Amino acid sequence: MKIALIPNLTRFEAEKITFDICKRLDELNAEYCFPEEFRENFSFTGADFGNIDEEIAGCDAVIAVGGDGSIIHGAKLAAVNHKPILGINAGRLAFMAGIENNELDLLSHLIDGDYSIDRRLVLKASIIKDNRAIWSDYCVNDCYVTNEEKQRMSAINVMFNSGEAKDYICDGIVVATPTGSTAYSLSAGGPVVDPELESILVTPVCPHSLVSRSLIFKADAVITVFAEEGQTLGCSTDGQILKSVDNSSRIEISAADFTADFIRIKSDNFIDKLYKKLAQRN
Repeated sequence: MKIALIPNLTRFEAEKITFDICKRLDELNAEYCFPEEFRENFSFTGADFGNIDEEIAGCDAVIAVGGDGSIIHGAKLAAVNHKPILGINAGRLAFMAGIENNELDLLSHLIDGDYSIDRRLVLKASIIKDNRAIWSDYCVNDCYVTNEEKQRMSAINVMFNSGEAKDYICDGIVVATPTGSTAYSLSAGGPVVDPELESILVTPVCPHSLVSRSLIFKADAVITVFAEEGQTLGCSTDGQILKSVDNSSRIEISAADFTADFIRIKSDNFIDKLYKKLAQRN
């Protein structure tokens, strides 16, 4: 088995944890590789180095080392290449981590194929101008749409499937997967959704209304977001830099035609992890 390692070395202990992972993979006689940018840090390990897309395409599984943002970033790269991913916690919360950094002995289950796969819905967000997509990206957690002028509240128009557009007076709109229901959408007051449910969640952020609540749609829904005349929106996928969207364009968000496949080695389920990581962390 060959593993592609994607660590976030901005995390304080991530480099040491990654060295420990390499050592454990050596003990298990597993091959592993890094993107070229990590050659200087890990050149004296037994790793191969190369282009990140080529390395992931040629591996059997991906390991991301870091917090939730790092794991989500790795999950997107893995999902596009149809590879499963295991997150290893080198952060604080790391809700998406499959194992903790003191559980590296469990990597033997990965090499032996003794694990299950949690298939998670992925969203595709596209900016449409003149009826063609001029930009697209995928998100494992959510797509966030806001006014580029963040100092003021916006009127954001949202259309669900082919229905009539609804106006939201708010700071922004989060369109989330069930996986992302425990991320920004939760902070904005949205519900927690079991990730085994294939659905799309729409949550307004700081709505100026007494009745604006989250809405949950079937996985085949198409959510269209556009600005009022004279406004420019920003679209961000999984916390990446905002893409500018003028009022001659629209954002279409729907389910991708592939899933993000998270490797589960331990027997804890979604509710176990939810309470351990969120409800009881204080």
